[in-house]
Amino acid sequence: MKSLNLGKTFTALQSPNFRLWFIGQVVSLVGTWMQTTAQGYLVYEITKSPAYLGYVAAATGLPTIFFTLFGGIVADRISKRKLIIITQSSMMGLAFILAGLTFTGWVKAWHIIVLAFLLGIANSFDAPARQSFIVEMVDRENLANAIALNSSIFNLGVVIGPAVSAIVYAWVGPAWCFTINGITFIAVISALAMMKMKPMQTIALKGSPLTNLKEGLKFVIQEPRIRIILVYVGILSIFGFSLLTLVPAWAVSVLGGDVRTNGLLLSARGAGSLIGALMVAYIGSRQVRGKLWMAGWYVLPFALLGFGMARNIPVSLTLMVVMGWGMMSVLNISNALIQSYVPDLLRGRAMGAYVLVFFGSSTIGSFLAGNVASAIGEPAMVYISAGVVFLALLTSFFFRKTIRQF
Repeated sequence: MKSLNLGKTFTALQSPNFRLWFIGQVVSLVGTWMQTTAQGYLVYEITKSPAYLGYVAAATGLPTIFFTLFGGIVADRISKRKLIIITQSSMMGLAFILAGLTFTGWVKAWHIIVLAFLLGIANSFDAPARQSFIVEMVDRENLANAIALNSSIFNLGVVIGPAVSAIVYAWVGPAWCFTINGITFIAVISALAMMKMKPMQTIALKGSPLTNLKEGLKFVIQEPRIRIILVYVGILSIFGFSLLTLVPAWAVSVLGGDVRTNGLLLSARGAGSLIGALMVAYIGSRQVRGKLWMAGWYVLPFALLGFGMARNIPVSLTLMVVMGWGMMSVLNISNALIQSYVPDLLRGRAMGAYVLVFFGSSTIGSFLAGNVASAIGEPAMVYISAGVVFLALLTSFFFRKTIRQF
């Protein structure tokens, strides 16, 4: 029997710059998920309303609709490393402001919504730069592996951050979760500053930003593989990822738990996503990646349906792991495929379109999920989502010729 060659799962770490990025991001994303988890539960404690969970998520995602495509243009025009340092520094400042408001007892739901909106603006410029910066840290043959490992970093943060947040929140309160997040940004900013980058050939963009934007959108729309990928990413964001907005309410009102239950549910989703990301990193074959993309779609509707029916915490945690695996298998491969289809000149704008679809659709979905859950209950919203995702799976057979090219 052939033994697994686990070394190829981490080939991108041979790059010193990517190793720095990996370490800095692990530390920073643990803090980010500590804040995200604590912030959601704090809002629910203040308002007792799942609708407000949707408002906060929508406030975070709304700027992506207006600014992400422009963020992609900026990423194609200036140093991506400098842009990321600026955005990460801004996020650090916002974390400390939220911590200060919470320490003093002045924090209100509207404070959190405003700060979430400002964080969304920073993320609108940060995300396209981060996604397109990976190609500058690794060799071309390791790009897909680096993208998968980059997703594994994110999901490692999802595994650790919510669990630690639950402990810190229960022990000393949410303000310390926000403070720790602010401190962790130092790790990624320091890692970026320490990188020794190779000179990149800069291609000056001609024309106005609007012309550049039209050029990027034209490429994305006219490339059939990218077009289909983005449609399915949008569906998954609206009816899959947006449901994570409801986790604080689900933990309390459906499962009868508390802040620790909230943290465990989010960590379970992160564990499944981490498994999915590492699987994609290990699998190098593009043909197999395409099959894994479809496998994610086969699993998700049934995992969502089961989660909506479950009232037992261990069963719910298991299904969250499965949901996390399915979502990440789809999203991680979608990201890698788009980057393999796009030329360097358009990379920032193409990834801006990807981020826009992902976060913009999630914004719509979060607002929808919060309000529908308030009207008819959280389980009903999950059942509706399972039905829509199942319909998306069925319609994929109409595009199987293009999907086979994945």
